[in-house]
Amino acid sequence: MAAEIHSRPQSSRPVLLNKIEGHSHAVNAAVLIPKEDGVITVSEDRTIRVWLKRDSGQYWPSIYHTISSPCSCMSYHHDSRRIFIGQDNGAIVEFLLSEDFNKMNHVKTYPAHQNRVSDMVFSLESEWVVSTGHDKSVSWMCTQSGSMLGRHYFGSWASCLQYDNDTQHAFVGDYSGQITLLKLERQTYSTITTLKGHEGNTHTTGGSIGALWWDPVQRLLFSGASDHSVIMWDIGGRKGRTLLLQGHHERVQAVRYLQLTRQLVSCSADGGITVWNMDTPREEAPQWLDSDSCQKCEQPFFWNVKQMWDSKTIGLRQHHCRKCGKAVCGKCSSKRTTYPVMGFEFQVRVCDTCYDTIKDEDRTALATFHEGKHNIAFMDMDPSRGLMVTCGSDRVIKIWDMTQVVGCSIATGFSPR
Repeated sequence: MAAEIHSRPQSSRPVLLNKIEGHSHAVNAAVLIPKEDGVITVSEDRTIRVWLKRDSGQYWPSIYHTISSPCSCMSYHHDSRRIFIGQDNGAIVEFLLSEDFNKMNHVKTYPAHQNRVSDMVFSLESEWVVSTGHDKSVSWMCTQSGSMLGRHYFGSWASCLQYDNDTQHAFVGDYSGQITLLKLERQTYSTITTLKGHEGNTHTTGGSIGALWWDPVQRLLFSGASDHSVIMWDIGGRKGRTLLLQGHHERVQAVRYLQLTRQLVSCSADGGITVWNMDTPREEAPQWLDSDSCQKCEQPFFWNVKQMWDSKTIGLRQHHCRKCGKAVCGKCSSKRTTYPVMGFEFQVRVCDTCYDTIKDEDRTALATFHEGKHNIAFMDMDPSRGLMVTCGSDRVIKIWDMTQVVGCSIATGFSPR
């Protein structure tokens, strides 16, 4: 079922330890079992599988359970060994795993949505299961009674979710590129704010949110989207500060922030794995300015008919400098450069004036780039052991040793097998 790839790290990159195969359709979620050599997976093939590592070094399914509808997402709570499975038919199924992870028993089925469940979080503190779905809603249900407590509808599919246990705030990303912050109560809720930032970062239409991660300690929210970017939202700072991070070529579908090393790990649909250094001063990317003419040479843009007529010139196409945000023409922004302090790890357009202000040391990368060599639709990490698991539409689950990439301080006591 699985082959052991490497026994020890080779260099400062993710090292593939194991590759697990066996699912007949896309694997939508895979989570590492803390303190165990085990992985739980759910798939479009309607199976829930618990894979345990044997003495041979290979992973074999100790549990192989089939349910009525394709499995779309999962939430696993290790201390209570409770697992919640979202389904394509809108239902959520709860199971209780045995202590030896060789058996699981059905507990409840929750009628959470009218369509596919896209994401969910189980909160032991409130005894709620909060979920989002393709019926354009977020719902929260009581796990003690199994009853619906509340529901809120959006204008588009709700795609992903994060939840703060202490304050009962939910962050919901949707396919329009917005993130809505809700305060949930029993039987009621209130909308706190809507975060917008992914829609206008590229020339593509839309910026649907593919992944969210909430750090309750530093009160930072991270979002990855189809515009290939990641945004850090400083919720705790209460000043609306955001940092734009561009280091992927495809849709960002998984993000995870590591508190101890202050690093962010993000994964994209093309298999890209990017590790960002967040323990360094960074600059906010400016808002793009509007103008009818180039803010450098004052030549009119092509829609400025009056100035074109008056000056007897042909209008120019509008561009924007990524460093200062000014609207400029192609002639005044002929240079390209990286500018990692503002999150631009790839070369972007800057005006000639800003280009001259950027020094060579300003171009030093603040992220490292790695190749997962498969579609990554979901990722989970165990920072205490320096492990990461990835899975996706290619039906393959990969287990990685990340200790050489994200720092040894998070992996005290871990030695790769």
